Order: sequence, then structure tokens, then C-alpha cells
Amino acid sequence: MSAETAATFHKLHESLLILPNAWDAASARIVQDAGAKAIATSSAAVAWAQGYADGHHFPVANLIAVVEAVARAVTVPITCDAEGGYSDDPKEAAENVATLIDAGAVGINLEDGKQPHELHLKKIEAIRAVAEKKGVNLYINARTDVLLKALVPPEQAIEETLRRAAAIERAGGSGLFVPGIANPAQITAVVEGTKLPLNIMARPEAPDATHLRALGVRRLSAATGLFNIAMAAAREAAEDFLRDGDSDALWQRRGSPPDYNKLFAG
Repeated sequence: MSAETAATFHKLHESLLILPNAWDAASARIVQDAGAKAIATSSAAVAWAQGYADGHHFPVANLIAVVEAVARAVTVPITCDAEGGYSDDPKEAAENVATLIDAGAVGINLEDGKQPHELHLKKIEAIRAVAEKKGVNLYINARTDVLLKALVPPEQAIEETLRRAAAIERAGGSGLFVPGIANPAQITAVVEGTKLPLNIMARPEAPDATHLRALGVRRLSAATGLFNIAMAAAREAAEDFLRDGDSDALWQRRGSPPDYNKLFAG
């Protein structure tokens, strides 16, 4: 992907960017055709789709192949969920991300999880340096799990999130991803407390897009939402077909699919 594509992706964060996360080339192209301005992968959905557990169990080589396949199938910017960089060594994490850039990604998610915050910062610094050498203004969406994984007592969560946000910005992060946040008052506190564009994860009780725009949120991720919906539909259809062997009912479930051969030709 070109420096121009990276610049386009950064610019998309000037207003609310909605990302229905994909997990392979087909889901990515469908999401693009539905109107998405960029494609984001979900680390969990990508791993599950190939029979792996989420949480650094998915081989980096396989992830590179997924990003390459997505890049062949779409024409919009791609951001890849890189978990924690697939290494506790900042240099190795940066090298892994460099291969994702080569595969077509102009953005990544990089999470702290339960690892030391200082390690997260060192990874961001190393990844920023590698991206700059490649001439790509990589969008590093730095994820902090302060709320999602209850890393501190609830009354300290926003303060700790903002403390980390300030350090993330100094380290070279482009955006702040705070999964688990849904309360409008907490969202407002984070938006007002950092210069970084705020990304939240779709979850029950989260405000809708109109409200999120008013609150100043710049990115809304579906995470595993689409994957779970698709798998639930596939399981239900499989159970019904196994039970009844009803070909007409199975055919009707298809709806009006696109011409997939035409979609992926050339």
C-alpha cells in the first residue's frame, strides 16, 4: 500500500469511521461492497476462521497471507489487528508489523493486555521507527485494556486510561482504542482528556453512531460481531438442513448473493 493510502486512512479519522471487521478476503470484499471506507481485520475472527484460538496462537505467516489476500480483494485502506505484535520483544514485534505493512496494511491495532504498560510503549516506538524507514505513516491504533480487563479498580479506570493515552501519544501512537467503554460520561472524559482519536468497540449499551459523533468518538469497531452473526446463521442453516434435508429451504436462505466469480475475477 502507498503512502497516499496511509494518508487517506488517517484522514478517515477526522469524523466517525465505522469498521465492520472482516476475517478473510471474501468477508472483506463484502464489507467494502456494503459501503465500508476501510477494512479492519479482527484478530479473533481471523484466528477462529482458520481453526486457531485468539491470543497470540495464530502464526504470523498465516496472518500475512490473510492480509495479502484481503489486499488483492479490496481497493480501500486495510488495518490489521496485530494483537500484541506476536512477540514480547519490541524488535521482533516491529519486524512482524513490517511484514504486515509489506502485505498491504496501512494501520494496525496493538494491544497492551495484561503486559506491562512500558512494554507496550516500547513496541509502539519500535514499530513507529520501522514504519518510518519504510516511508509509511502507519496508523498505530494503540489498544489499552484498562477497562476491558479491569486492570485497575473501577474508580481509577478513566484516570489510568488517560495516563496511558498520554504516554502512547509520546511514543508515536496514532489513535487510542479503549474496548469496554460504553458509558457516555466516560467516553466524554476520555475524548476531552487526550488528543488521540478515540476508538471504541461495539457492545450492548454503547451509543449509536449519531450519539458517538456528538461525543467526539472517531472510530467504532464491530470486533467479532459480523463473524459471530455469520457463524450463527451458518450453524442454524446446517442444523435445519441436517434435520430436514429441505433443499428448497436451504436455497431460499441464500437470499440474493452476488456473482462471486465476477466479484473476484481479475
